[in-house]
Amino acid sequence: MRGKKPANKHRAWAEINLVHLKHNLLELKSVLPLDCNIMGVVKADAYGHGSIQVARYLNKAGVRHFAVAECSEGVTLRKQGIKGEILVLGYTSPRCYRDLIRYNLTQTIISADYGESINEYGRKIKVHIKIDTGMRRLGESNGNMEQICCMYRHTNLQVTGTYSHLSVPDSHQQDDISYTLAQINRFYEVIGQLKSEGINPGTLHIQSSYGILNYPDIHCGLARPGIALYGLTCNEEDKINTRVCLRPVLSLKAKITLVKTIKAENSVGYGRNYVTTQDSKIATVSIGYADGVPRALFEKGGYVLVRGKKAKIAGNICMDQMMIDVTSIDGVQEGDTVTLIGQDGEEWITTGHVASLCGTITNEILSRIGNRVERVYIV
Repeated sequence: MRGKKPANKHRAWAEINLVHLKHNLLELKSVLPLDCNIMGVVKADAYGHGSIQVARYLNKAGVRHFAVAECSEGVTLRKQGIKGEILVLGYTSPRCYRDLIRYNLTQTIISADYGESINEYGRKIKVHIKIDTGMRRLGESNGNMEQICCMYRHTNLQVTGTYSHLSVPDSHQQDDISYTLAQINRFYEVIGQLKSEGINPGTLHIQSSYGILNYPDIHCGLARPGIALYGLTCNEEDKINTRVCLRPVLSLKAKITLVKTIKAENSVGYGRNYVTTQDSKIATVSIGYADGVPRALFEKGGYVLVRGKKAKIAGNICMDQMMIDVTSIDGVQEGDTVTLIGQDGEEWITTGHVASLCGTITNEILSRIGNRVERVYIV
């Protein structure tokens, strides 16, 4: 859709503002060295934004590197015509090695043993080598230089890059800053040793979103923004060291399907946990926890926006529906739009606010938005 709001035909939908996506891309590029390119992280359906449409738009904006979590995500992008490098960040089963070749995907080598397994497949496969500098999740430990060097010498591994991942780049605690700087130093020590052995490590990358926002001066060939690309930080109150103006890309909305007048002292919904204190107007909304709305929102005092005003959630959120109290809002009727994330009039509900109420991070709130929620793209 070009500059228009969606026709109100969906039970629940997410509006994806691609103009904001491009804005965020340019903001992040502006704080990085000029020769550092963006690797757009589009795993988990681009954090709930729709990986195909997001990657396609980023392709048009000049992005030529993407990261996914698993092979099947990369295959999906290739089948939809996405160009450039697609890096699989996680493990790929030997049964899928053929897909890595067929769809021109780049596989992460998560350990020396895994590198041997792929090499023994007997076909040339593009790879990035991952170095574990302190995350202790995937990658060969930075201290195992003999094993690391061996990975670059396998005849069937076409190494085009080397990378690591920072554990606490979001933290401003002094011990966490020291830990992050130590990780960076370990990474470059490995790179130095590789070069001294005559090994070309390929393109380097170590910064994810917070690595860019808090350590923008690291000089690598690539940076891997995830949540920041979508206009958010993991926690709304997080401080960052760079001056960037990020714009949220996603808004979440649904319809009112019914409005009822409920007498005072009557319960609403499962568990009878919401009881009216006066004669009330209760509206049913066509979205629920199967669509990704956290069930805990009611218990935590969550609310939505209707006609530019706040309406508190009334009772336990159901699988496919939820109820809200619209007693104090004039004129609410069937077909009205309810905003769960986003702006309505002068009021905002941010993803960070929802995440904070539920004791989680924005990444989880976005990535759990279900496939039943239609994605509507605005350019």
